[in-house]
Amino acid sequence: MSNLRDDAIYIGRSVGAEEAAQYLPLKWGNRHGLIAGATGTGKTVTLQVLAEGFSNAGVPVFMADVKGDLSGICSPSEMQDFLVKRAQDIGFSDEYKTQAFPAVFWDLFGVQGHPVRTTVSEMGPLLLARILELNETQEGVLNIAFRVADEQGLLLLDLKDLRALLTSVSEQAAEISRAYGNVSAPSIGAIQRALLRLEDQGADKFFGEPALDLKDFMRTDLDGRGQVNILAADKLMLSPRLYATFLLWLLSELFEELPEAGDSDRPKLVFFFDEAHLLFNDAPKPLLEKVEQVVRLIRSKGVGVFFITQSPDDVPETVLGQLGNRVQHALRAFTPKQQKAIKIAAQTYRENPAFDVAEVITEMGVGEALVSTLEGKGQPSVVQRTLVRPPSSRLGPASAEAKRMMMQASPFGRKYDETVDNESAYEVLQKRADKAAKAAEEAQSAAQTAKATKRSSSRQSVGEAAVKSMVRSVSSSVGRMIARELVRGVLGALKR
Repeated sequence: MSNLRDDAIYIGRSVGAEEAAQYLPLKWGNRHGLIAGATGTGKTVTLQVLAEGFSNAGVPVFMADVKGDLSGICSPSEMQDFLVKRAQDIGFSDEYKTQAFPAVFWDLFGVQGHPVRTTVSEMGPLLLARILELNETQEGVLNIAFRVADEQGLLLLDLKDLRALLTSVSEQAAEISRAYGNVSAPSIGAIQRALLRLEDQGADKFFGEPALDLKDFMRTDLDGRGQVNILAADKLMLSPRLYATFLLWLLSELFEELPEAGDSDRPKLVFFFDEAHLLFNDAPKPLLEKVEQVVRLIRSKGVGVFFITQSPDDVPETVLGQLGNRVQHALRAFTPKQQKAIKIAAQTYRENPAFDVAEVITEMGVGEALVSTLEGKGQPSVVQRTLVRPPSSRLGPASAEAKRMMMQASPFGRKYDETVDNESAYEVLQKRADKAAKAAEEAQSAAQTAKATKRSSSRQSVGEAAVKSMVRSVSSSVGRMIARELVRGVLGALKR
């Protein structure tokens, strides 16, 4: 094989009567996609191949690394025998070269990569209410709290700021209720409890400063290759609500910040969310509606989103309908539920008369997939049974040394690694409380002094009474002495 297309990502080669190269056209990369298949069928390799293709085309990539095996993209392939054989089988030997890609590691908890943070203000009351699963009344109270913060110039950076604000709103409930509507103690308590649940999942690490500048996700290296951003998500997957928080915030921020892209020859940024079923499991309806809305609208900003999961029915139908590029690896049909999932998956493809899609889904081996991408004016291509090409970077996790070197070479360490606790709502409200307490103490002290002064003016103290009594006593004695002396003097004169 030679002369690979420059305007598309080479996925592999179809098998059967009509062998042909299978591509994902770059211009349709923002129409989102799905990579599905049972465990061990090759989903991760397909994800890695697509991520490499986008990076080589100058498109930055973001990947949530759930199992820790995507970090190998920062190192060249070790060219194992089975990879070399696959390249030979599809006529890809001449083009198959080892390559490391410009990777940057991120971690919401700041352990396996640079911390990813945002502020409570940037999250906003609407999205936060959906994440906290607040009812309409509680959401209204949260909106009032944000309005109060705006009017009083209170910065909401982290969760302690929001908790302090809610406490302040509760203390001023009567006054605030007259201006904005009822603010009840039960609603404040419900929001505080919901914040506690979110914090228990590690959200205190996510909210704060320095907040992530999304432009730092959208860089290219000196060779023009897109930066591959890898989020350590193995621990994050244990906190599905926090994962949903992060996903929605990220896509929402991109939608707000990026200009309309129109028809472009390639995306501006592509996301890969592995183990997507964990994202949607038990998600409340408002959250699903928000995901659907963002996925539908974000493509107009030139952003593509690919979900990776075991079965297509792991993704809500409203979201599934937005995914135009599909790679379906093998599924197993051991249970009635799995058989139903296979039928549903087969129905979503443009039929190929050469084979039965539902039958092939259960027969494919590791590294085989049914591929259907958008073509022409955006219509889905006929589904093809395809042998997926081997990746150019290392399969599996990178070595500890390789990750350490990438972290040291990263330009973002100084910017994000140290937490900054700027003065915000918590500190301002604390100062107000301290000032009010001091003023109250001074007022109480002044009142006590005034009261003591008033009491002293109307009633003698024991000491004063003793002194006055002594003066009176002394005065009386002296007077009597003077009187006696006078009497004696007078009598003496008479006697003479």
